[in-house]
Amino acid sequence: MSVRNYLRPERLPTYWCPGCGDGLVITSMAEVFEELHCDEKNTVLVSGIGCAARAPGYFTLESVHGLHGRAVPIAEGIKIVRPELNVVIISGDGDLLGIGLNHLIHASRRDTDIKVICIDNQIYGMTGGQKSPTTALGVKTLTSPEGNTDRPVDCQALIKAHNSFYARATTFHLPLLKKAIRAAMEHRGFAMVDVRSQCPVNYGRRLGYRNAYEMLMHFKQHYKPVKGVVDRLAHDEIGITSENPKSQIQNPNSA
Repeated sequence: MSVRNYLRPERLPTYWCPGCGDGLVITSMAEVFEELHCDEKNTVLVSGIGCAARAPGYFTLESVHGLHGRAVPIAEGIKIVRPELNVVIISGDGDLLGIGLNHLIHASRRDTDIKVICIDNQIYGMTGGQKSPTTALGVKTLTSPEGNTDRPVDCQALIKAHNSFYARATTFHLPLLKKAIRAAMEHRGFAMVDVRSQCPVNYGRRLGYRNAYEMLMHFKQHYKPVKGVVDRLAHDEIGITSENPKSQIQNPNSA
């Protein structure tokens, strides 16, 4: 089965702005789904509201486009009723770490067997460029014209507080991104992949980046991949912090 079979060509070109990193993430996800034999019978995608939340609509898999910030409880409900399914959330930092943060923390605490792919571009890109929960200190946005004074959410600290699976990658480090997504899918229990992605239109230009390429080069220069599985990632490191090698993927082709 080709990766192309996981995506809907009739919905192309995508909703996203030129240079957006969301397309790189869904391509990596499609590659993992192909390797693990995920299909419309054993896998469902869930999202909330935002740029990244449009991602499930481009897949041929079953999907639910939910309310703002409510992707996690929807996914938990699906998993409770249909525990045999692979339930995967794709959404952004505004949706998952803003209004949806409480749900995310408690799903991690309960170790609900869902997978969360958070496409983190550090901005509310769809609505014009307001600061998000992960916007860095001092950054000027529509809602922080003098510079952001709110400390960004430490997603790793929140997730690792309950010893849940957490990985961090970027849209430049695609082999690591794919490895992290696969490890999350194979993990038994709650798993989150925090993907640092570029928004060249409503974020990058305000920071002085001329295009998406320069933002990707920033990821290359400022994020250091770690080898193996580590207890914790430094703020400038990317990698996997916990991993369970026992796959839970429902493979209809297996004996």
